[in-house]
Amino acid sequence: MSGYRQGQGEHAATPLEQVQVLKATMLPFERVEGDGTGLRYGSQYALGLAKSFFILNVTDAVTKIESRSYKQGRPQFTMATDRSTPGKPDAGDLRRRAEEGLQQQMHVPVSERSEVEVRKLVHELQVHQVELELQNEALSTAQAKLEAALARSTELYDAAPVGYFTLNRTGDIVLANLAGARLLDTERDCLTGVRFAALLQDDSREALTTLLQRVFESGAPQSCEVILAFTPRRIIQMEATLSADGNECRAAVLDITARRDAEAALRENEARLQLAARVFSHVREGIFIADARGTIIEVNDTFTHITGFTRDESIGQSAFFRDTERQAQELQGAIWRALHESGTWCGERWSRRKDGDVCPETLTISAVRDASGQVTNYVALFSDISSQKAHQQQLEHVAHYDPLTNLPNRVLLADRLHHAMAQTQRRDKALAVAYLDLDGFKLVNDTYGHNVGDDLLVAVTEHMKEALREGDTLARMGGDEFVAVLVDLESAEDCKPVLERLLQAAASPVIAAGVALQVSASIGATIFPSDRCDADHLIRHADQSMYFAKQTGKNRYHIYDVEFEAAVRSLHENIEDIRLGFEREQFVLHYQPKVDMCSGKVVGAEALIRWQHPTRGLLLPAAFLHVIENHPFSIELGEWVIQTALVQLRNWRAAGLDLPVSVNIAALHLQQSNFAARLAHVLSGHKDLCPGRLEIEILENCALDDMVQVSESMHACRALGVTFSLDDFGMGYSSLTYLKRLPADLLKIDKSFVREMVNDPDDLSIVSGVIGLAKAFRRQVLAEGVETIAQGTMLLSLGCSLAQGYCIARPMPASEFTYWVARWQPDEAWAARVPADAGSR
Repeated sequence: MSGYRQGQGEHAATPLEQVQVLKATMLPFERVEGDGTGLRYGSQYALGLAKSFFILNVTDAVTKIESRSYKQGRPQFTMATDRSTPGKPDAGDLRRRAEEGLQQQMHVPVSERSEVEVRKLVHELQVHQVELELQNEALSTAQAKLEAALARSTELYDAAPVGYFTLNRTGDIVLANLAGARLLDTERDCLTGVRFAALLQDDSREALTTLLQRVFESGAPQSCEVILAFTPRRIIQMEATLSADGNECRAAVLDITARRDAEAALRENEARLQLAARVFSHVREGIFIADARGTIIEVNDTFTHITGFTRDESIGQSAFFRDTERQAQELQGAIWRALHESGTWCGERWSRRKDGDVCPETLTISAVRDASGQVTNYVALFSDISSQKAHQQQLEHVAHYDPLTNLPNRVLLADRLHHAMAQTQRRDKALAVAYLDLDGFKLVNDTYGHNVGDDLLVAVTEHMKEALREGDTLARMGGDEFVAVLVDLESAEDCKPVLERLLQAAASPVIAAGVALQVSASIGATIFPSDRCDADHLIRHADQSMYFAKQTGKNRYHIYDVEFEAAVRSLHENIEDIRLGFEREQFVLHYQPKVDMCSGKVVGAEALIRWQHPTRGLLLPAAFLHVIENHPFSIELGEWVIQTALVQLRNWRAAGLDLPVSVNIAALHLQQSNFAARLAHVLSGHKDLCPGRLEIEILENCALDDMVQVSESMHACRALGVTFSLDDFGMGYSSLTYLKRLPADLLKIDKSFVREMVNDPDDLSIVSGVIGLAKAFRRQVLAEGVETIAQGTMLLSLGCSLAQGYCIARPMPASEFTYWVARWQPDEAWAARVPADAGSR
């Protein structure tokens, strides 16, 4: 039969669509009723729709139907539908278009035809509908058979385990089966037109190009191996044959990655076995192999070198035939248990050599199992660690002992202290931790050198060890600091005799390098468990107590307690209070005159700091200076004193009073390496003043703490024109050597000696001696604390005319000083006397 004609703006209807349209058209005619005169239609709509199917775009078909007998042929017709109105045609539109076409092309309009003619047309339409249905059924059957055959072929093609590809001459994929698509991890539909070389690594594309070239040129099958550009790496083997038409080739592709990996693994295993054989022969460790019963079946050359036993002497022996008797049974049992439980044992043991020597070894034994998990062999590797053990002992000694004194160091002390604390708690006793610092040791180092200092440390260490009891520990913390742990104390009082002995031991005279030396110790102690804290805090508390002992006079001990801790906290709080007062400008300087008692001349003034406290009133230095001693803030405060005194010198000079002023400098301030440089900077701001008008007073003990640094600073300051005086002379060590090395212009006799010299012959002798020293070293001498006329008279008789004290004047504000100078007159008893030696002035 003829197919549907497709015209401009139309689409060809499928057979199924045709049948559906025809059925829809026929429905109105299946409901007719006879009235004896002809057909009566169910509705005017059905008639119009029936007419439309014969009129729309089929003028030539209608003409043929009129001129032909219905038995001689089948009508052909075209169904026109609008693309925008899929499905059932619009009845009104079809009728209108059909009638217009019919009017143009037919002689007799359909509307004027008889019912008989219309009936014939309907009959022809029904016959044609049935014919279409039969043809469509036959077509569907044929199509199903074709699709079934194609499905079987496709199933065989796609089910193949090998990837199949059809490639054209340029290497583009024309067709691929499912296995090929899976191999390339790509949907099959996406592979068509893809160039196969694009799926390969760069270094594999040339091999594919060569393969295709040979296939198309020779026609013979070709093969190659290439690597896909995927991760993980995949190797494929391609077998290509030419197609029948010679324009394509068929390529069978197989993933051989696993096979190549297996081959590589085999080669690697062979290389590993060869390497293992070389290692076995040349390794520096001894190796022996034993069977499942522990009998040696093989040894390497190093085994013989370490043990002295040859291979023949070792094979057949027990794996433990070299064990010493003292460890054989116990160690072997542990090794067998470990091998049974975990399959390996590693550790150290003592083994016997052939010559009878016993040496330490590290040994590792591992069980070797077969595929079923049964032990077949044991492999052992061992090394002689005699030299390592000796070196380890040396390192442990270095790590735990001080190299100079051979005392335990911090590390070993911490370990022993932890053990001692645990033992103390078990025994319900007490222990003491004592922190010792040698007084004056730095001076020995600076004066005689470090070698002499080291000899002194060693000797003092031996003395202190003798002072301890058995079970006590003495450790060196570094420098001249030590810690003693005193164990098994019944009470806190029991530690005091030991602390006394330590003080005596530290102060024992020592001869080092032909020099007689003597130092002392400051000791701080704390008692555990009264001081219930950890080991680190025990040492810290003892250190704090030692610092307190040093500040309160040295050569003594102080035991830590709660009150002491409160005092330390108070100290920190007081420092902050002092700093706050300084920031609020609450500090002032008062000045105490220095006079020549004989002539009545005011020779200078000493600047003395005062704190104008907002609630406690005017505070003297004794109320606050000790708090900041050895604290960095003392440096800041000392520089303020110097600056303020220089400003006052300028003011007095402007008022017509030209006097030198002395200031007191703390030890920590003077011991700074940049003290002279900072003083020069301050003086540069007062170029109109003579530097010689500034005198710096230092305590004798301040100089002794760091003789070298203090001496260098004093010489540098004297080069600037500044002078020095030694304050409280006679209270410290008072060595003639120190007096010689310190460039002080004036010695100030301490007021404690002056106060009692009238009634105490010893104090009188000290005062007389200091005056004699000043004369011998060509220094001036001044007496402090002169409170009575009798004291001044006696000083004049001893040759000392310079003095200061309450008998002369109390410290006063700067505003009152000028007035006092103008009015002061010496006592008549002094003015009538002439000093025994004018040189003392």
